[in-house]
Amino acid sequence: MDEFRLTSFEEMDAATEELLETGKKVGADSWQLRAKQQTPHCKFGEQGICCRICSMGPCRITPKAPKGICGCDAHGIAGRNFLRFTAGGAATHSDHGREICHTLHTVSPNGSYRVSDPEKLKRIAEEWGVETEGKDIYDLAHEMSELALMEYGKPFGVSRWLSRAPEHTRELWHKAEIEPRAIDREVSCAMHMTHMGCSSLSEALVRQSLRAGMADGWGGSMCGTEFSDVMFGTPMPVDTEANLGVLEKDMVNIIVHGHDPSLSEMIVNYAEDPEMIALAKSLGAKGINVAGVCCTSNEVAMRRGIPMAGNFLAQENVVLTGACEAIVVDVQCIFPALGPLSKCFHTKFITTSPIAMMPDSDFVRFSPESAAENARKIVKLAVENFVNRKQELVHIPQLKQKATVGYSVEAIKKTLDKVTNSQVDRTGTLKPLADCIKSGVLRGAVAMVGCNNPKVRFDTAHIGLMRKMLANDIILVLSGCSAQAAAKAGLMDKRAKELCGDGLKRVCELCDIPPVLHMGSCVDISRMMVLASDLSRDFGVNISQIPLVGCAPEWMSEKAVSIGNYVVATGIDTFLGVTPQITGSSQMVEWLTNGIRDWVEAAYTFETDIEKLGDMMIARIEEKRAALGI
Repeated sequence: MDEFRLTSFEEMDAATEELLETGKKVGADSWQLRAKQQTPHCKFGEQGICCRICSMGPCRITPKAPKGICGCDAHGIAGRNFLRFTAGGAATHSDHGREICHTLHTVSPNGSYRVSDPEKLKRIAEEWGVETEGKDIYDLAHEMSELALMEYGKPFGVSRWLSRAPEHTRELWHKAEIEPRAIDREVSCAMHMTHMGCSSLSEALVRQSLRAGMADGWGGSMCGTEFSDVMFGTPMPVDTEANLGVLEKDMVNIIVHGHDPSLSEMIVNYAEDPEMIALAKSLGAKGINVAGVCCTSNEVAMRRGIPMAGNFLAQENVVLTGACEAIVVDVQCIFPALGPLSKCFHTKFITTSPIAMMPDSDFVRFSPESAAENARKIVKLAVENFVNRKQELVHIPQLKQKATVGYSVEAIKKTLDKVTNSQVDRTGTLKPLADCIKSGVLRGAVAMVGCNNPKVRFDTAHIGLMRKMLANDIILVLSGCSAQAAAKAGLMDKRAKELCGDGLKRVCELCDIPPVLHMGSCVDISRMMVLASDLSRDFGVNISQIPLVGCAPEWMSEKAVSIGNYVVATGIDTFLGVTPQITGSSQMVEWLTNGIRDWVEAAYTFETDIEKLGDMMIARIEEKRAALGI
């Protein structure tokens, strides 16, 4: 067996510098250059005290001008900005879920999309009180699709998914008035509240921020996760590879990037089509290699074992290798810079969604009804582009790590069942995990999520915090770009157990798992909420009492704020390494870091010093252990 070692930050930085040198040869710019051109950032914007929601302004708060033209102060302005930020993220993730529900309505036995996990579909139907006995599975899928779509605009009630949470948590939500009603209603309500002449009370704006976030995590995102599993399969552990070295110099390289698995699943299917492979070989390639970037990468990695080329800030590097025939995107987190950058090489930048149309791209409109036809067209475009590759510009950094991914809630329970030889019910149990925490073999757990942000040295906060947690016997569950950071460095290799404390190392050996568990894409943070809810029951305590915290050390997007709000609202203390744009309001800071604890038994911590952030996370876990007397 090869000797295990992590890929260092220095190695990753050196590889990036080499790629940037290639970029200079062809006149390409980079996010590193653009970040320098944008600094210093606007201080009013950073503090959240610039208002532009009407045309009387824009207004900005200063000591000489403490109120806007309408009379709104810093607390109201920062609160409205925070709520609008949340609404943007909730709308984005929930619209992803809506598209998945629409795709579910197209499934058929001989169609492009089929039911891959009928048992999960039946379990969800039973949760929702839908009769399953004697029904054709595809008829049931169509019925569930329509019910799920009604969750977006139903006139009465609250989210169906809330029933998954423990009773205590549901009572907190009801009392605090943050139960999400129809998903779209919470986004619409947020926009209404922040219109000129509506809410300017920080407490009300924070309350709706939590509710809009809940509409995402316990609404739209959960729809996206659960019904993706129904169609594409519930993830189970699978081996793959990560980092830029997964690109192949003598194969057609197709990169899938974005968030919606409906597209990437079809691209993978046609990349494996013998006819397409034969075409590639006839043009001088050895075959077709699909790799991923961002959350689309997480989706196909955990279900198909497709390698992960990189996360958010690595997307330009993939093109800079000169070995990418096509970068095929759907929605979210896609740099508009990929268009002009691709034109500096032979790469085709293919956009597929009317929601994410960009200059300098080839647009191939993708829809569930035409999925097979358009996926085949896209793969063929990429294959035929192989002959246009400029060999003198090809440079693939030889950085690559092994990774085991695909730890859905179901997969974690199945792994624990194998160890304990117990079958409490058909969906398994988390009691062995609870017992390990109670006994002190594990001190606790961290759910680490989120993006990359140029304000933080690329991936260093993710990896630094992970290593600190592992050394302290704290297990990690990861999603999104944080998961890819771990995979690229080597922390999802089972041999990374050597970096753990004695207790966590024993657990990894017994369960045959890596010390950090890949749970999927950003939408799949909803899995973590189900995991926390189920662990709460098997632990015998409330979610807020579990030695568990959340962390987003390099977050940057509206979606991340929406996620943070529903994680905190679920009762999980959440630690951020980038401070939200609220510091111009002492009231907003107080509400988010302390006041909301009275509503949901959890709150935020902001700390840009990552070493201190890690110490605070460990201290909070130990406080929770002490409170439980364990």
